[in-house]
Amino acid sequence: MDSQDKNKLINDILTKDYKEVIDENLETKLNNNEDNALDDVTTKMIEDYYCVECEDQPATLYCEQCLDNYCEVHQHRKGKLRKKHTFKKLEATEKIQSNAPINNNDINLIKSEPDVNIDELDFDLTKPIFSSSDVQKVGQWYVERAKYIPLRLTYEERKYLRLLEATLNVSEYTDKIDIIVYSSRAKRIVNQIKEFCSILSGLVLSADYREGQRLFENKSFEDNEQFFQKIFEIGRRYKITTPEKMPDYGKLIYLLQDSQIEEIKEMLGFNCCIPLKTVYNFLETKENGLKLLQDDIIAVATQEILPTNKSRKQIQKEIKIKENAIEYLARKYEDKDLTSDEIKRCLYSIGDNHAYLRANRDPCTKMIEYLKKYFSPDKIEPGFSLAIQMGRNTSRLTHNHEKQYNYVLQSLTLWKEIAYEMYKLWTLAEEDLLSGNNTYRLRDTGQGLNRVQSAPRVSRTMHSILYKAQSDIGYWVGSSVIHLGDHNVPNAFMFIDKYTQVSSILNPICICIEHLDELYNNNGIGAYIDNEFGGLENLKKTILADFFKYAFNGSGADNFFDAGSCIDGRLTSAWHWCSLIEKKSFFPIFLLTGFVGFNGKI
Repeated sequence: MDSQDKNKLINDILTKDYKEVIDENLETKLNNNEDNALDDVTTKMIEDYYCVECEDQPATLYCEQCLDNYCEVHQHRKGKLRKKHTFKKLEATEKIQSNAPINNNDINLIKSEPDVNIDELDFDLTKPIFSSSDVQKVGQWYVERAKYIPLRLTYEERKYLRLLEATLNVSEYTDKIDIIVYSSRAKRIVNQIKEFCSILSGLVLSADYREGQRLFENKSFEDNEQFFQKIFEIGRRYKITTPEKMPDYGKLIYLLQDSQIEEIKEMLGFNCCIPLKTVYNFLETKENGLKLLQDDIIAVATQEILPTNKSRKQIQKEIKIKENAIEYLARKYEDKDLTSDEIKRCLYSIGDNHAYLRANRDPCTKMIEYLKKYFSPDKIEPGFSLAIQMGRNTSRLTHNHEKQYNYVLQSLTLWKEIAYEMYKLWTLAEEDLLSGNNTYRLRDTGQGLNRVQSAPRVSRTMHSILYKAQSDIGYWVGSSVIHLGDHNVPNAFMFIDKYTQVSSILNPICICIEHLDELYNNNGIGAYIDNEFGGLENLKKTILADFFKYAFNGSGADNFFDAGSCIDGRLTSAWHWCSLIEKKSFFPIFLLTGFVGFNGKI
């Protein structure tokens, strides 16, 4: 890396997150080898290396009846006849998982045959990607980021997760607790928590009789404190990594919130909560754990392989390089205290974080790009002004074109920053919710009875995020009030639930815009677009202008204080726009591009 590239890297480090910087450096290094195309034999070998079911995990078993390769997770889990199939282990995988010394051939080539030349896959993992000073900064970024990245669930943990989800599905905890009655609230809470644990114990016993007998025979709830702590932690960890799953998470977090009240804890006789298992606190206790996070090859091992504008050969090549890097790090840092599988689990967990950012932050980035591409603050194209006026088309704000452009830009920038820090915000939200000395009040907020509770940790972090967004843009349009712990956003759980919906709003719009070119090539639909909207580009501008105007107009609440231009009100306005999508002239176009709803369900 020459001095000019190094200065650019340091400048990027100061202006955006390390994941983007790392991806750019890797892309440059990979593209240097693009001329080395893989032959058909090599491509077939790479395809055979992966499980035919999931297509992203190395195959470890060969089915002698199906004549296919499978990983351990997907080896005929269903089907009576398939369960009788016989498997044999793949020799190449056994070699990888052995403790044999590492050599360059093992690093550059995971699976090969002596008579096949695949030098095209050469990617020397022993050579650093960054300079020594950059490596230190990147390492610090990974260490700090790993503090809030939950560990991926193991196969055994997923079994307990299913039982927890089933228990939450039948539980009526909040229905019986969050109501106004004059009986002892503490006794009702204790009875409901014990009932919940009893249902969970019964499901564990029915799923695995021996395990259930070992856990519950002649034992009380207090004796199984660690079991309940473990299963509740699994549910919390799973929800953070997959926000769209586990819809009954609210019951779980409210149950745990009540269990942390000192009076309830004394009556229960056991504690239901333990800290979340993250990549950092797992590796922190290992001798070589933090060294793993500071190895620059971790950038290769945790990168996300995207298919955009790449040939199949290039994609397979990058997948192969990534797997090489994972195996290399697993063997390099493996010792008696840290197994190879544990290292891979941590690396895959960091990779999950990158996938989360792509799914939740990238839509904000795309919408910012659309805003800058199709609109300008200094130039108003006839028919596509972003100006809004209070009292017209549900607007509660009055902005000229330039002011509305900047208002939309700063709102999308703020949402992008919140999505980037969501793992951290979620961890802090749980700390606020589960802090026993931070009591809540049951109050009618206008949307039913809700638990109103302050969230000091989330509030501090949100103000720092807001300050960063304001600094990046230069100035701020509208109010900078953050509603948290009041009737608008009663508690930290409601805050998290609100901002995890941003991608659900923006993704369908991005998908629609991206598919319009393909849709336009259909002669009949192309003619319809020309007649109704005046062409493809006009259609794109019509959709985007409508969203940028009326999804950011302060609407969606009963009064100006609850909506308007405050931080929370911007998202309220966007949801209000979503509720009116069926009335838009371009709604048929959304349906033609596969739109089914902003929550992904019909």
